[in-house]
Amino acid sequence: MLDHNIIKDEEIDILLEDIYQRYGYDFIQYSRASIKRRINRIMTNDRLVSFAELRFALKDDPEFLQHFVEEITVNLTEMFRDPLFFRQLREEILPQLGTYPLIRIWVAGCASGEEAYSLAILLKEANLHHKSLIYATDINPRVLEIARNGVYPLSQIKSFSENYIESGGKQDFSSYYTANYDWAKFDPELKQKMILSTHNLVSDTSFNSFQLILCRNVLIYFNKELQDRVFRLFDASLENLGFLGLGSKETLRFSSIQQNFTAVGDQKIWKKLYPQ
Repeated sequence: MLDHNIIKDEEIDILLEDIYQRYGYDFIQYSRASIKRRINRIMTNDRLVSFAELRFALKDDPEFLQHFVEEITVNLTEMFRDPLFFRQLREEILPQLGTYPLIRIWVAGCASGEEAYSLAILLKEANLHHKSLIYATDINPRVLEIARNGVYPLSQIKSFSENYIESGGKQDFSSYYTANYDWAKFDPELKQKMILSTHNLVSDTSFNSFQLILCRNVLIYFNKELQDRVFRLFDASLENLGFLGLGSKETLRFSSIQQNFTAVGDQKIWKKLYPQ
């Protein structure tokens, strides 16, 4: 069995270039440590004994390619993750967005939809859901299907509920879902104002203008150059006085667009300024 820790960086370069040239998926500027870790996991789980075998499978087996892309891009999350972030959205940001006739929100890299549903609950409790549109996008079609179904393991509901309460939620969290055996199905009304679609932050362009963009715990997997490219995409997609929310380990500092924004509080939320 191959010692997966000795996969060479130049072999990963070849593999990622293969995938880009053949299929158009661009992982070249993903964080090398993250890519290496995920490739190691794929090789272990799929019992691939050599790098050559992995390369052949990617070239010759479309189903394995899809599996590979899903594993490379999967982003685990939970509802109301970092509850204080959602408390700030609830108490400071949504009241400002409530002045718009239509609130357009982009959840970029939405994974299996937990953050989009959390946002829908916040909007509902602020009486803003009826005039909002949540665009929830991800590169990975498999996780988008989970988001469309709105069904999550019942074992996760306890932490979801605790996060909800810590975020300032006052309702009975169980009123938002129906439990059935080992699963919880969230109220379909929550996704009535949700548009779920594939979008590749690496290669796709802006598709609308928004008052709020959330992209949390996605950019940590990108290198600095790619992070900056995505920041420019968000800047182009965000209206003046709109808000950008990032993950707890992500920042606009040292980016090419930082001068266009000012931090709001301490929960990784920035407000876009009018051009000077």
